[in-house]
Amino acid sequence: MTTLSTMPTPFPRSSTRTTMRAVELRDTFGVDSLTLAERQLPSPGPGEVLLRVRATSLNYRDYLVAVGEYDPHLRLPLVPLSDGAGEVVETGPGVTRVGVGDRVAGIFMQGWIAGPLTAEYPPTALGGAIDGMLAEYVVLDQRGVVRIPDFLTFEEAATLPCAAVTAWNALVRHSSLKAGETILVQGTGGVSLFALQFARAHGARVIATSSSDEKLKRAMELGAFEGINYRDNPDWASKAREITRDRGVDHVVDVGGPGTLGQSIDAVRESGTVCNIGLLTGFAGEVPTYKALFKEVRIQGVYVGSRAVFEDMLRAIDLHQIRPTIDRTFPMEEIRDAIRYLKSGQHFGKIVVTLGE
Repeated sequence: MTTLSTMPTPFPRSSTRTTMRAVELRDTFGVDSLTLAERQLPSPGPGEVLLRVRATSLNYRDYLVAVGEYDPHLRLPLVPLSDGAGEVVETGPGVTRVGVGDRVAGIFMQGWIAGPLTAEYPPTALGGAIDGMLAEYVVLDQRGVVRIPDFLTFEEAATLPCAAVTAWNALVRHSSLKAGETILVQGTGGVSLFALQFARAHGARVIATSSSDEKLKRAMELGAFEGINYRDNPDWASKAREITRDRGVDHVVDVGGPGTLGQSIDAVRESGTVCNIGLLTGFAGEVPTYKALFKEVRIQGVYVGSRAVFEDMLRAIDLHQIRPTIDRTFPMEEIRDAIRYLKSGQHFGKIVVTLGE
């Protein structure tokens, strides 16, 4: 176990407190560059809120950011992680959307409130273009937070901003998922399990793939009706077509990228949708475009989603009492171990990092 340490800082807030703890990606990329640091306690300005962060969660993007593969030109030092939840402890002048004591989560791209993605929004992404959520306190624009359902813990709510919004955006906004349709999810990470849960809530059937029979068993306990072990069935697309009586699935949630996109096109039906949302197998590769052409397959890139999409999803989560699947929780001092565990691929669902008591 690797534990980061700095001079101790008391956790309880007080009127005399001027500093806080945060994890920084220091002057070079690499997991070992993640360092626990002491920073000035920020103050909210006009239209801003001060959030006491209680929990954060990891996405594969956070590993790519840490090792410099996401964008080697990112400004350092950088506070990592896009996802976090906590309570509002102070508001700046003019704040009306939330109040002190409200339980909230930050949105992935602070500037993307509604509508389609435009070039102005990615530069507002937490934990990449700007400092993220792995700090005891963060200041966010009031427009960049959403209230979280009362039944969710901070740890559960912290898993939602990236993975859950991505899954919802892929299936509901881009794929117009309908009851009775069949989707295929790859693996059992955060996005795939959220997609499974959202699909079941819509009355759809889910086929899950994994290299682990144990993980497939757990996915079926969550509601998947069929599982495919892709180590035993390297041509998993043919197996998916067999399960659907050669029709093909209606939608694929593709988290692999170039290494899986070809089989995703094979697995989907004519006029079906493949949502390309992940980079687990790399950033570039060959795509059998002729297959997409002759089947009229729609390949849809999904880059998380807007605040409006997040709030639509939260209403469904609240209605159906959907609880995120958390694999393991680490304290912020063990962020390096948490990132390495993420990279190992052993997890089932989300990995959470907690801050404070």
